[in-house]
Amino acid sequence: MATVTPFAALRPDPKLAAQVCELPYDVMSSEEARVMADGNPRSFLRVSKPEIDLPEGTDLYSDEVYAKGRANFQKLIADGVLRRDPAPMFHLYRQVMGGHSQIGLVGLASCQEYLGNIVKKHELTRPDKEDDRVRHIEALDAQTGPVFLTYKAEAGIDALVARITATAPEIDFTAPDGVRHSSWPVSEQADIDFLVGKFAKMPALYIADGHHRSAAAGRIYQSRRGAGGSGGFLTVIFPHKQMNILAYNRVLKDLNGHSPEEILAALGRVFDITENAAPVPTKKHDLAFYLGGKWRGLSFKAEFTGGRSAIDLLDVSLLQTEILAPLFDIQDPRTSKRISFVGGIRGTAELEKLVDSGESACAFSMFPTGIEDLMDIADAGGIMPPKSTWFEPKLRDAMFSHLL
Repeated sequence: MATVTPFAALRPDPKLAAQVCELPYDVMSSEEARVMADGNPRSFLRVSKPEIDLPEGTDLYSDEVYAKGRANFQKLIADGVLRRDPAPMFHLYRQVMGGHSQIGLVGLASCQEYLGNIVKKHELTRPDKEDDRVRHIEALDAQTGPVFLTYKAEAGIDALVARITATAPEIDFTAPDGVRHSSWPVSEQADIDFLVGKFAKMPALYIADGHHRSAAAGRIYQSRRGAGGSGGFLTVIFPHKQMNILAYNRVLKDLNGHSPEEILAALGRVFDITENAAPVPTKKHDLAFYLGGKWRGLSFKAEFTGGRSAIDLLDVSLLQTEILAPLFDIQDPRTSKRISFVGGIRGTAELEKLVDSGESACAFSMFPTGIEDLMDIADAGGIMPPKSTWFEPKLRDAMFSHLL
């Protein structure tokens, strides 16, 4: 069953955590990272995006970028900014964003179980992105970006978490984006044994976010034959009831040669259309469509919402098969240059801005994919369409690192 183990984490000095911990490498550009880290020599972006310390225009995948990341990482350790736990233990990691709070268990999941599909996936990975993560982990000899896992909530674990988080946190800071990050050690052997035993009874864990990081860890585990700490990968594991999934919206560059009137007529064959609708849909199988400065509500007609597999009934799947492919000739959204994806954290105002500026022609505002849909599809061995889920808040790099 699921193996989750404690480890001796590398963590920031609690007094410096707010200066060190940063958003993950893949949610910002190099230019944005330079601005964020400006004037802060302790920023972990100098490890996760080390090109910011090299001349602009440096190839992001050059050897010197990975070497710079290693040098910056080692300096943070040598300066005592990052310190290793004295013994293996778990930690609890709480994030509070607005009215939403989620608490995950920090530990190591099994690379062997990832390869054996006990740790279940729902997305395809890109080889180039896997290669980048492999090189980064190898350069640092450490995993610094945790994989975001979820499990089916369990009452005993909930009770232990509530007991420990009722005490004062060891690390506690609010990041510039307003998200509060707190952590507690789980160092009592009885608590550690209890958690290991509880997860050992679970048939599966599920990747929410971090498919490339987990795939890279699996490759390193194979190449090192499990030597050192390579048999586990860094993760924060949250109960499924606490998952906060936002929409992943679609923006199209053009109307594929159709007039607005033709587009609306074609949409009317698939959807019941509501004029002057709200930009944020409120239930599954409802969308909102922005064209010509106006939002319209789209509800899939009944004949499109039954008799299909769980994957095919996802709103992102239905939109692709019934509208994007036949009407807009977007056959593969992974490779098409005529579609872009906007995470729900940016709001529908971003969709309006892209269309009103003329940069794009129209936009679809989606209802978020449910966590139960994700787990059902993963259990069936299915692969969800690209850009199906956007999880918030994001886990901060450098809160916890795993030295191999």
